[in-house]
Amino acid sequence: MIATKPIDLRANLKSYLDDAFNGEPVIVSRKNNRNVVIVSEREYNDLIKAKRNAEYLKKLQRGISALNDGKGTEHEIIEDYDE
Repeated sequence: MIATKPIDLRANLKSYLDDAFNGEPVIVSRKNNRNVVIVSEREYNDLIKAKRNAEYLKKLQRGISALNDGKGTEHEIIEDYDE
């Protein structure tokens, strides 16, 4: 991981963007701890996917817990095929 200041980022933007594209996150240090991180689009998409997967797994676990606590509702599946 690379850390830089905004002034250095502006002076060397292409280099830092290349670093991020090649898998090396770039932290831009800002006042009042308002830092940002530059990552490649591929890495960003992977992070979003992992976040959504974690949220989905939590939702599944809540459902499983509800079923285990007897709070589920049973439904009959009716298959209707028009052939």
